Amino acid sequence: MKGQEARALSRFRDPGVTRALVKKVSSVVKEHFQGRHIKLMHVCGSHEHTITYFGLRPLLPESLELVAGPGCPVCVCSTADIREAIEIAKRGATLCTFGDMLRDRTPYGSLDDARREGADVRMVYSPHDALKMARENPQKKVVFFGVGFETTSAPISSLVRDDPPENFSILTSLKRTSPAVEALLAGGEIALDGIIAPGHVSTIVGGNDWKNLPERFEVPTTVAGFEPVDVLLAILELLEQIKDGKHELGIEYQRLVTLEGNVLAQRMLAETTDISEAYWRAMGNVAGSGYYLKPKYGSYDARKTFNVHFEPEPKKDIPPGCKCHLIVTGRAYPSDCALFEKKACRPDAPSGPCMVSGEGTCYIWYRFGSTPELRRKLIGNARSEVS
Repeated sequence: MKGQEARALSRFRDPGVTRALVKKVSSVVKEHFQGRHIKLMHVCGSHEHTITYFGLRPLLPESLELVAGPGCPVCVCSTADIREAIEIAKRGATLCTFGDMLRDRTPYGSLDDARREGADVRMVYSPHDALKMARENPQKKVVFFGVGFETTSAPISSLVRDDPPENFSILTSLKRTSPAVEALLAGGEIALDGIIAPGHVSTIVGGNDWKNLPERFEVPTTVAGFEPVDVLLAILELLEQIKDGKHELGIEYQRLVTLEGNVLAQRMLAETTDISEAYWRAMGNVAGSGYYLKPKYGSYDARKTFNVHFEPEPKKDIPPGCKCHLIVTGRAYPSDCALFEKKACRPDAPSGPCMVSGEGTCYIWYRFGSTPELRRKLIGNARSEVS
């Protein structure tokens, strides 16, 4: 990292600024929300990483709760999609995908299992790696299993515009984030006082993609960056709105996010994909939440070229005893799951999808969290320092 970039980043991790913001948040809660519980949801694995890694939760008042939402693409990828990828690989194609997806288990096994059984399954770091492989091996059918939100949907779908060879296709599991949050709010299973919207996604879709939350559901929403100061500023902005009875859209992450977003990326997505209903593991069908290749690019749609389609099986999405379906919808913490607490579910041996990906809440808590006893001690010590 260059010196100038490092200095700029350090401003958003400055301990003095962080302590001052924590004190300000605590002051606002103490002065204006005595006896009221405030629940805020973020919708990004990177936000959960920041909150957990830097120990922000223990510093905040007990009445201010931060919960994780459906911000992990691997966690919400359906059993049906993974089963289709496994089936394609077993039919002799070279199946390429990101590393996390290899270990995502289903009752039908995982892509790692298929690889051990002889299927040609490969981890790649970029969708362009798969495209290059197809061009260099015209005798092989190469499929890229594309899993992600808007940030990765744009480059993945753009592959069909790069004159790909006939032996290349894409199995899509690409989703839009804001409709999922709207579905959570509309379902009424969780009451939220504010939303911290994801910065990475919003660089593509723009802040305007989130305006329906404050306008339709009257829930204050702000787009935040991924450093401790970013998250605390977003929390403070939401508290100020709640205090004043407002419900507006804010952008804390103004150094990268605009209201309009990346217009070129949006045009490319509009050219290559249609938006329709998509199935989310732990949530079910969500209207307008999926990107699918347009019919004119059907020759690059792996579901069509391999004629594979499996219906979602909600009862098989989450293994017995796993609470990932509650964790990704903000209704539970990893510590509420017996598999997590007994270490029966670990990054090296994940039982549920929330432990598979580096963006999964269980994975983050396991790596950077602590035992319940230590968490209680940290909470007490930290709160005494900022009180």
